[in-house]
Amino acid sequence: MSTIIETHNISKVYRMGTETIHALKSVSISISKGEYVAFMGPSGSGKSTFMNIIGCLDTPTGGTYILNGQDVSNMSDNELAEVRNKEIGFVFQTFNLLPRQSSLENVALPLIYAGYNKSQREEKAQKALESVGLGTRGKHKPNELSGGQRQRVAIARALINDPSIILADEPTGNLDTKTSYEIMELFENLHSKGNTIIMVTHEEDIAKYAHRIIRLRDGLIESDTVNTDVSTASRLQAEQQH
Repeated sequence: MSTIIETHNISKVYRMGTETIHALKSVSISISKGEYVAFMGPSGSGKSTFMNIIGCLDTPTGGTYILNGQDVSNMSDNELAEVRNKEIGFVFQTFNLLPRQSSLENVALPLIYAGYNKSQREEKAQKALESVGLGTRGKHKPNELSGGQRQRVAIARALINDPSIILADEPTGNLDTKTSYEIMELFENLHSKGNTIIMVTHEEDIAKYAHRIIRLRDGLIESDTVNTDVSTASRLQAEQQH
C-alpha cells in the first residue's frame, strides 16, 4: 500500500497574549492509501489541531507533512486551498450546507472552483447523490431534509472531486443513534470502495467502525492500535472482500 499521509515531528504552538500553548508537541504518523482511521482524545488533546493540519486548513509550527507525495508543510494559503480542493473531501458535524441552495447545488459547489460547466456539474452531483442513497432528493433544500439526509448531502459533496482522503470531523455529532449508525455504514461502504477515511470522534461506539484508532493526549500520540473490535457491519464487508 502506498503512503498517503506522512507527518514527521509535527508541532503546533499558539501564542495568546503572553501565554504559549503547545497544541501539538511532536507527532509522527504514517497512513496508507485505503486506510480507515479514527482520531480520538479528550478536549485539548490536539486532535482537532492535527485534523486541521492534515486537512490543509492550517500549517504546522514545526515538522513536515507530506500529503500524497507533496510537502505541504510550508505552503501559502492559496497553495493550501488548491491542494484542499483537489485532495480532500470534508464532512463536518454541522453539515455546512448553504440553506438557500438545493441538495444538487450544494453537492455541485466544489465543481465550480474546479472549472466544470453547469451540465457537467449537475450530472456529477446527481451521481454523487445517488451514491449516498439520495438520488430523488436533488431539488430539496436542507430544511426539507432530516439530519441524516443532510449529512448524506454533505458526504456526497465531499466525494464530488474524487478526493484522495475523506476527512470527517465528528460526523455523527448532531445525529441520533440510529441515524449515526446508518451514516457510519455509509462510510464503511465508501471505505470498501477504496476511499481513505480519517475521522475525528470522541464516541467509542463510532470509533469502532474504523480499522485503526489513534489516541492523542496533551499534544502527543498516546496509542496507535489496529482495531480488533471493528463493528459487525464492517467485519462482514471485510470478509466479503477477501
